[in-house]
Amino acid sequence: MIEITPILDNDSHEPLYMQLTNYMKQEILSGNIKPYEKLPSKRKLSSHLSLSINTVQAAYDQLKAEGYVESKPRSGLFVTSFKDELLSHPIRDLPITVPVKEKETEAEIDFYSGHVDLAHFPYSTWKKLSVQSLQESEAALFYYGDPQGERSLREAIVHYLFESRGVKCKADQVIIGAGTQYIISLLCMLIGKDKTYAFENPGFLRTKAVFRDQGVKTRPIRLDKEGIDVMQLQASQASVVYVTPSHQFPLGMVMPINRRMELLKWAQEEEGYIIEDDYDSEYRYQGKPIPSLQGLDDHGRVIYLGTFSKALIPSIRISYMVLPPQLLQKYVDHFTIYQQTVSRLHQDTLFQFMREGHWQRHVNKMRTLYRKKHRTLIQAIKQYLGDHVTVVGEKAGLHIVLDVHLTWSEKELVDRAREQGIKVYPLSVHYDDDIGQHESKVLLGFGSLSEEEIEKGILTLKKAWLR
Repeated sequence: MIEITPILDNDSHEPLYMQLTNYMKQEILSGNIKPYEKLPSKRKLSSHLSLSINTVQAAYDQLKAEGYVESKPRSGLFVTSFKDELLSHPIRDLPITVPVKEKETEAEIDFYSGHVDLAHFPYSTWKKLSVQSLQESEAALFYYGDPQGERSLREAIVHYLFESRGVKCKADQVIIGAGTQYIISLLCMLIGKDKTYAFENPGFLRTKAVFRDQGVKTRPIRLDKEGIDVMQLQASQASVVYVTPSHQFPLGMVMPINRRMELLKWAQEEEGYIIEDDYDSEYRYQGKPIPSLQGLDDHGRVIYLGTFSKALIPSIRISYMVLPPQLLQKYVDHFTIYQQTVSRLHQDTLFQFMREGHWQRHVNKMRTLYRKKHRTLIQAIKQYLGDHVTVVGEKAGLHIVLDVHLTWSEKELVDRAREQGIKVYPLSVHYDDDIGQHESKVLLGFGSLSEEEIEKGILTLKKAWLR
C-alpha cells in the first residue's frame, strides 16, 4: 500500500475529510503519489488512519470530483495523469485576502438614519397577503414579468402619488426597480453618460457614488437655507440635477415653492432634467404640504423617484420612478431588454397591501408614531443639551442634524459618544469637498428607537460631550 500518513487535527474547524483531501492533492501534485498509482481501498485506508469509512469515502469522492483520481470498474481508484508542467509547479491554494472591517463595540443606542421602526410592521397581514399571492397566482408569478413591473402595482402607485403628492402620471410612465441606486444607474444610461450631473452639496452619499461609478461628469452645488443654489447650478454647465426637495438629505430643509419654480425654469431653459427624490415625503411635522416638483412641471422635465423602504422596511427593495414622455419613449425603444429586478411575488403582495387599504392605514399609524418620537427627540435635546446645540432640519423625515457649539471636532463628538455606547454619525461624509471637515455637526436618526431610548441617548450625549 502506498504511504499515506497525513497529520489530521480533530480540533480544526476544517472537516477531517477535507484535511485528508487536501493532503492527498498535495501529495499527487508534488509527485509523491505517482500518476496511474492505485489508491488503497477505503476500508484499508480507514483502518490504517483510524478514520471512519464515511470520512475516507467523502475524501475520495472529492478527489474524483476535482479530477485528481478516476475510478476504473472492478479495479479501484487510480491517480490521474497530469502534464509535466503541472507536476513540476504544484498548484497551491492561493491566499485570499478578505478585507476585514475593524470590529466595533456594539452600541447600546444607535442613531442611524437608515433604520425604521420594525416593531410596528404588520407582519401577520404581510404574511397572509404573501400566501394569498402564491395561492391566487397558481405559479403565474413564477415567470418573468413586465420589465416595468407589475401593472397592478404601478396603477396603485399612480393613484397613491396623485392623492398624496400631486404627481400627475399614468401607469405606463412608472418603472419599478430594486432600490434607488439601481434606478439612478438606469437613469444614467437613459439620459446619457455624456451629460453633466449636478447634485446637492452636502447630498446623499450613495447617489453620488452611483454617478461616479457610472463614469458621468458631476458638479456639486452648494445649498442655502431654501435648498440648492440655482444661480450656481446655472453656472455649472450641468444639464441634469439630482435634488431632495421635500426633505433635503442630510440638512433637512424643505424647498419652498418659489425655489421650486426657479428650478423648474432652469430645467425648461436648459432643456435639462430634474431628478426629484421624494424618499421620505410621508413624514412631515411642520408647515403645509408642498406639491411635488413633478406635479408643478408642465414641460416634462422632472423625473420623480419614490421608495417603500422608509414607510415599510428597507429590505423590501421596491423603488420606482416616473418618467416624462420623452424619456419613456427612449426607455421603451432601448431598455425593455432589461428584466425586472424586483420579485413579482413581493410586487403582488404590495399591490394587495395597497388595494385592501393596509398601506394607507400603516402610513397614518407610522406618521403618528414618528411624530411622537420626533417630539421626544426635540424636547430631550432642549432639556439636556440646551444652548450647546442647534437643531437643523427638524420639520420632516426620520433624522435631524445637530450643530454642536463646543470645542470638540466632529470626530471627537462621534468618538466620545461611542465611548458611552451611543452611535451618532458624521455629517462631513456627505460633502463633496472638505467644508464639512471643519464643522462640528452630527447626524441623528430616530426611526428605529423607542421614546425611552431616544431620551436616554440624548442624556448620555450630554454626559459624553459636556462632562
